[in-house]
Amino acid sequence: MKRRIAAKIAGAALAILMLAATPGLSAGFERATVPDPEGPPLEAGIWYPSGTPASSQLLGPFQQTVATGGEVAGRGLPLIVVSHSTGGSFADHYDTALALAEAGFMVAAVTHTGDNYRDNSGFARIENRPRHIKALVDYMLASWPHRDLIDPARIGMFGFSAGGFTALVAVGGTPDMTTVAPYCAAHPDEWSCRRLKEQTINVSAPSTAPNWVHDPRIAAAVIAAPAVGYAFSPEGLSGIKVPIQLWRGDSDEILPHPNYAQAVYDRLRAKPEYHVVPNAGHFAFLAPCTPALASIVPEICRDPAGFDRTTFHREFNPAVVAFFSAKLPPR
Repeated sequence: MKRRIAAKIAGAALAILMLAATPGLSAGFERATVPDPEGPPLEAGIWYPSGTPASSQLLGPFQQTVATGGEVAGRGLPLIVVSHSTGGSFADHYDTALALAEAGFMVAAVTHTGDNYRDNSGFARIENRPRHIKALVDYMLASWPHRDLIDPARIGMFGFSAGGFTALVAVGGTPDMTTVAPYCAAHPDEWSCRRLKEQTINVSAPSTAPNWVHDPRIAAAVIAAPAVGYAFSPEGLSGIKVPIQLWRGDSDEILPHPNYAQAVYDRLRAKPEYHVVPNAGHFAFLAPCTPALASIVPEICRDPAGFDRTTFHREFNPAVVAFFSAKLPPR
């Protein structure tokens, strides 16, 4: 426990030093439309370091302080791509994106087609998600107007829940989806298994294996509460060679211990930096809720009694910044 606390303090200190080294940086922001060769265009949000003064702007149910369309500050900037959870959007982790942008990172977050707050019809087509991330990286490196300011050797990924699953696949993991049916037969009351049953989704073994898209350009990943963690065997995770920072809440009501994050930790050959957050529920890794969001989707805004999501994010965001700062290749 003492070592874990010391590591958190050291990480936070590094993040503070980084911020001190880039005085006056705000976060720029813009929306983008990303082509998907195998589906409809993807909605994306892009945050980046900027010297342009920021102001409060509406982003869905959130207010974020950004310089919309502001000038990009710096060259050779690292890029972090973000994958949200089931039913989410590119805005779900805006506060983490702001922390990264203000520390000198580009951040590009996608809204996954068919698995977002507007359209959940592709909830079970989880194999599409890693392809969306590859399309996002392709766009940022080849088509985004400021692509020349990105260092293509310094790309990281952040993923939460279904986005954590997406990140595991993107960095080289291969899940065995034939494990889903027997798992749900043994755990019928778990949220994901109930949802599959309610939507009458057939989880029996597919006639052909999904085409899992990996992206070797991603050099490090932060993964929080990964969905379907039990589907990754040691062999299925053996293709992962990049450093990982792994998180879970110890009171996760959606993806209960030990079959998700813990299963991934146990089966990874190279053990990741692992954080178990005391008293945190599943949704602790989402940006703190506004009253407007809580009135629309109260279930993602509830935390266990005594847990303060805003306070936690004051530790979580600097830890994410510090990890990518330390683990992405040096400039």
